[in-house]
Amino acid sequence: MSALTMMSPSEAREMIRNNQWVKPTSGVSNGFIQANLAVLPKDLAFEFLLFCQRNPKSCPIIDVTEPGSGIASLAAPNGDIKTDIPKYRVYRNGELVEEKTDVSDLWDENMVGFLIGCSFTFEEALIKNGIPIRHNEENCNVPMYKTNIQSVKAGRFEGPMVVSMRPMTEKDAIRAVQVTSRFPSVHGAPVHIGNSESIGIKNINEPDFGDRVTIKEGEVPVFWACGVTPQAVAMQVKPEIMITHAPGHMFITDLKNEKFSVL
Repeated sequence: MSALTMMSPSEAREMIRNNQWVKPTSGVSNGFIQANLAVLPKDLAFEFLLFCQRNPKSCPIIDVTEPGSGIASLAAPNGDIKTDIPKYRVYRNGELVEEKTDVSDLWDENMVGFLIGCSFTFEEALIKNGIPIRHNEENCNVPMYKTNIQSVKAGRFEGPMVVSMRPMTEKDAIRAVQVTSRFPSVHGAPVHIGNSESIGIKNINEPDFGDRVTIKEGEVPVFWACGVTPQAVAMQVKPEIMITHAPGHMFITDLKNEKFSVL
């Protein structure tokens, strides 16, 4: 993994495009923004953009493509969101129907892609502050959960907020709030710390997305708003088609983390 942390975004995207990396991207190309993906037909694009604007904690917009284009010109002009994500999910009428490593065959002139900020971006800052990232230690995906926190409705789009969770000591949790508050464009500060049941998570050992991680004695779960929220919304709104990243499998942009931090 150490070589992957130093890899440039373009090198990482090429590796992903060639199916040489079909795994979660946490820790890949450190120093660069990673993004969630949501792709919808253009007749739903405005409503979804409005949904993101009204829910900036869970859906902070990094870039939006032109209809029919797979190029995110601000985030990665030499990349392609149709091929450069390790694994995609395809939803039809709210149902997950398949996972793919390339969605070029599903693309048409009506598709609009949204790149949404990802919490993997601020993990580098947490590590630099001596806060361990458990899913990296255990070589698995970050755990993610649907909550009882409802997103603000926009047009046809509504549904529950999804959160990602990282366990840590109480002392580290205080520092994590300070560190991640500097990254409002990639979810910012946690939305909840501690008792998971109070935000509607019945069993913290059974995430809705991603993998279970160990919560050690003396640690508390810390929850951040998550860019998988559009997938939970898709299940509720049931658009005819919606393409997303598979949870934890992100688009690596050319944008540097430092440009999205607030000192």
